[in-house]
Amino acid sequence: MLPPDGHVHTEWSWDAASGSMERSCARAVELGLPSIAFTEHADFTSWVIDPEVKARMRPRNAARIGADGRFRPPPLDAAAYLACVQRCRELFPGLRVLSGAEVGEPHWHEEQVKALLGAGTFDRVLGSVHSLDTTGTRLVDFLFDRTRPADLIRAYLAEVLRLVESAAPFAVLAHIDYPVRYWPKEAPGFDPARFEGEYRTVLGALARSGRALEVNTRVPLPPAIVRWWYEAGGAALVFGSDAHEPSAVARRFADQAAVAEAAGFRPGQHPHDFWRRGGTA
Repeated sequence: MLPPDGHVHTEWSWDAASGSMERSCARAVELGLPSIAFTEHADFTSWVIDPEVKARMRPRNAARIGADGRFRPPPLDAAAYLACVQRCRELFPGLRVLSGAEVGEPHWHEEQVKALLGAGTFDRVLGSVHSLDTTGTRLVDFLFDRTRPADLIRAYLAEVLRLVESAAPFAVLAHIDYPVRYWPKEAPGFDPARFEGEYRTVLGALARSGRALEVNTRVPLPPAIVRWWYEAGGAALVFGSDAHEPSAVARRFADQAAVAEAAGFRPGQHPHDFWRRGGTA
């Protein structure tokens, strides 16, 4: 059995034009997943969008850029989203369907995050970093245009460390290797060993916080990082496809589960549990 998918986006996420909660549930059932968590985007950061970046954006997103040159993500409609979760629970009674949110930079937006999470029951809250505040707050996606890859990775991990050391209300750290998705083709390949010290610092702080690490399979997480998590004393792993369309649910899970097992993590007592060190196989 594949692990649960703990990070899926649907039509309720502003950047998931092809998302569908109902069809994602159907895909999870087809794959035999024990559960699925719909962690929709809750972004409160507004991003500076340079003209050359705007030209590459989808028209519907480019239209959201204000006169000040900033993109402001639309808010998550918590009530309507949670009602959709309940409908899917009724449609798919054999699948455990979790509500959730992926909150971007929650340590920057304490009051907004508090208001969102107070609007209903969110079973799974992911904390993530998509942005850096360097010369204006910009999405990491586009910062390789103006920053050396090694410098960007180190700046990103420094911000992730600030998130992990904060009191922000999240249970799982999402995509610790997020910038690697946008690694320049002309640069030497990404080697996590170059940043081992920075990764170990973040993972040690995450372990001390009692939170879980996500193995995000959008880009396979390097085995070394999973091993460093175990060596840091990390207690739990969550697998997340970061799917923005149903066909991507649980992508690469079999391969990444093998990586986690090699590092010392095992399925929990119940199929829908986090994977844990020394768990029951």
